[in-house]
Amino acid sequence: MSLFTNESVCRISGGGSLCGTVNIPPSKSAAHRAILCAALAEGRSVLSPIELSDDMRATLNAVSALGASAELSGDTLTIDGIGGRYGDGLDEPVTVNCIESGSTLRFIIPIACAAGINGRFVGSGTLVSRPVGLYGELLPQAGVECVSDGGLPLVCRGRLRSGNYRMPGDISSQFITGMLMALPLCEGDSSITLTTPLQSSAYVDMTLRCMSDFGVEVIPAENGWFIAGGQRYSARNYSIEGDWSQAGFFLAAGALGSRLTLRGLRLDSVQGDRAAVELFRKFGAEIELSHDEITVGSGILRAQRIDARQIPDLVPCLAVCAALCEGTTVIEHAERLRIKESDRLASTAAMINSLGGRAEVTPDRDGLVIHGVKRFRGGTVHGYSDHRIVMSAAIGALCADGEITITTPRSVRKSYPSFFEVYNSLGGKANVIDLGK
Repeated sequence: MSLFTNESVCRISGGGSLCGTVNIPPSKSAAHRAILCAALAEGRSVLSPIELSDDMRATLNAVSALGASAELSGDTLTIDGIGGRYGDGLDEPVTVNCIESGSTLRFIIPIACAAGINGRFVGSGTLVSRPVGLYGELLPQAGVECVSDGGLPLVCRGRLRSGNYRMPGDISSQFITGMLMALPLCEGDSSITLTTPLQSSAYVDMTLRCMSDFGVEVIPAENGWFIAGGQRYSARNYSIEGDWSQAGFFLAAGALGSRLTLRGLRLDSVQGDRAAVELFRKFGAEIELSHDEITVGSGILRAQRIDARQIPDLVPCLAVCAALCEGTTVIEHAERLRIKESDRLASTAAMINSLGGRAEVTPDRDGLVIHGVKRFRGGTVHGYSDHRIVMSAAIGALCADGEITITTPRSVRKSYPSFFEVYNSLGGKANVIDLGK
């Protein structure tokens, strides 16, 4: 069954709460980076734990196209990397199916080019029309021919050259990560200079930490980085930390009346979404931290103003909590959410309103204004084939007086395939129904 159809719905009985212990799934962002570093390394790397979401399938497609061998057994991934066995840029393009993973697409394009592998990059859903425009401008100046009608498929031919690259910092940090990971493979030295302030800086920090763990070093410079050429990634065994983006859903549930213990998260993580702890505390959640657990419960909820520049993935779950706070919450600097799996500003506002809350996109389409209500009433929520909208709506259902119906629930396969199983194991009442069966 296609992920992007309305052939299933999720029905959740309104009200109730979740209770128990949640083992947070491995970080999708960390896993993308580790898989690519391991694929470029000489020798065998073992990565764990890995949850086989659709985004992970996309990155495994990518490393197979590079020529690496990857085998998943349970939650352990073994990768035999390609080392220095790069292409010569003369072969017919290999097809890389990025499914709907923007991270995979934006990471693999320059990596394949630096490795001298001609690529034909394809995808599905909204990824087909999501922008790759920066690469279309940047790569042809560096020896790579790019052929596209404006979206996917995109064909790239030629080997990426080292050089001095100027890039805006207020676009997706995925472009910057792709270039940082690729340029060490070039023969000469390179630099990246940011022409505007860096947003989502934590994702770049994750990239630099992972590269360093696999033996490749990048030196900070004024407004950017210096990247020595001729470096090689080194194989290693690697542990994937828990995903703070996914933890946000359970922190929201705790703030709204559940009592949960979260395990598997690093309190010293460089993931930007680690800010969720302080954001939900500011809403009024009671959160206790230990070296290996986080316990969250409800408190008196109050509105706040949120700058979303560094934490865009948390916005839908923050919005659900905001909708049930006293007062008006403003979420700002979130314009990049308009080009996610859905226009995530519009779809988040629609989700809140469908549940019975009150939310609107700001006139400049930069953020959200959310007016608190005491309870949701229930109703039908359009999931927009967007995993974060679907999971946020399921958390909102815990505070609804009536039944909630969510469309496209299978979109959670993109990042968290076991979400509804975990939700129900904690006391949730979600029933995913295949229509017409």
